[in-house]
Amino acid sequence: MAPSFAWTIPTPWPVAGLPRAMSADAQLTELDERALVEACLAGRSGAFDLIVERHRRPVYQLCYRFVGNHEDASDLSQEVFLRAYRGLRRFKGQSSLATWLYRIAVNVSLNKVSAKAPLTQASDPIDDQQFVDERQESPSDRLLRQERGVRVRRAIAKLPRKQRLTLVLRLFHEMSHQEIAEVLGSSVGAVKANFFHAMNNLKRMLADG
Repeated sequence: MAPSFAWTIPTPWPVAGLPRAMSADAQLTELDERALVEACLAGRSGAFDLIVERHRRPVYQLCYRFVGNHEDASDLSQEVFLRAYRGLRRFKGQSSLATWLYRIAVNVSLNKVSAKAPLTQASDPIDDQQFVDERQESPSDRLLRQERGVRVRRAIAKLPRKQRLTLVLRLFHEMSHQEIAEVLGSSVGAVKANFFHAMNNLKRMLADG
């Protein structure tokens, strides 16, 4: 297995605070997440690397949607997994490992954007590039799609924090209301209300824009 974090940051492995990555043996890939966490806590070589491999892309994407650029999202992703490694003993398995990592990612991202508006200056919009065959697009269609993506990101950035969080997790990460409630430490009813208001506000802003 390739070293963790190498996919997203220029810093060579090992990242400060984490052990040097080793190749995970084939048996590790067959473990469920609870057993994989136990293998990490037991110091088994390659176990945490496998956790990173399984979750690195959605964690990166979530961070990206808050900061809007690759460099900051890469740094935040590294911070998420570093915190996860250091706090792994606190993972009790009451939620999925992905939900636990998302909770860390949300907190890390909110700390980052507290003094910086998210998503307004995205230089490489990953959402617009997914599932699009640009070879089949005309230049005018491509321009319209890119302009539409910029408008949507700017509108999302203007939403109140809880609405923005709920909308990002629901639409872009396809999480259930229950999963979002676990990530945000909220109730399912509050999540549904925030999503409802977020969609209405987003539609209004796009219509006015």
